[in-house]
Amino acid sequence: MVLTLKPRTKEYLSPIAPSRRTATGYRLGTKGGQSVFSIDFERVGTLTGKHQRILLGMLEAVGTHGYEQTTVADAITMAGVHRQDFYESFRDKEDCYLQALDAGSAWVELAMREAATGETTWRGQLRGALTGLLRFLDEQPAVGRALLVEVHAAGALAVSKRTEAMTRASTMMDLAREESDDDTVPAISAEAVVAGILAVLRARLAAAKQGEYHRLLPELMYLAVLPYFGAAAASAEMQASRP
Repeated sequence: MVLTLKPRTKEYLSPIAPSRRTATGYRLGTKGGQSVFSIDFERVGTLTGKHQRILLGMLEAVGTHGYEQTTVADAITMAGVHRQDFYESFRDKEDCYLQALDAGSAWVELAMREAATGETTWRGQLRGALTGLLRFLDEQPAVGRALLVEVHAAGALAVSKRTEAMTRASTMMDLAREESDDDTVPAISAEAVVAGILAVLRARLAAAKQGEYHRLLPELMYLAVLPYFGAAAASAEMQASRP
């Protein structure tokens, strides 16, 4: 079995008719069915509608100012909408941010899935998925900070959403066992690898580093491959992942 990056739910990521503006043919939505992003990964995302723009505006505002300092006014300024538009869709800042976390996580996961398309092995799909993630952070660092750095400031509900995302990632990571001949791989390996990758990315996002995330691919592949396939395979993968 290989690593398969699937849509989280049919409601959350549903196919749409491709058009000149939506090359991948996918639309992201909230759990209630409200569309959020029409994704063209090469262009990072095409936004349609006030609701979607507010969600992205909230992520950009939180990533720029921090959750505690961000106001509704910041989000609507980023989105280019009016205050009335905001309160037609959201109760308050927290409600908007929690919905934006769902939308942003789905956006990142789609970027990873698209980048892994065509790969048939666990390592190939992981390499593609990490490439998609790192490219996303290079292009959308403020959104990355909102998704990975600021969740603790937003409280328990926000943290639980990130925990759910990490659980999904750990499940995917542990599919490496299907290709590994090592029966002694510790049960916590996937959890440890995902936590390690998250820690590396959080530290750089918190320091507001930009334009360098794609350079982390070789080392992150080494980190992921090591517990399942050993040091020799991890070193070979690190070399193969270098530009």
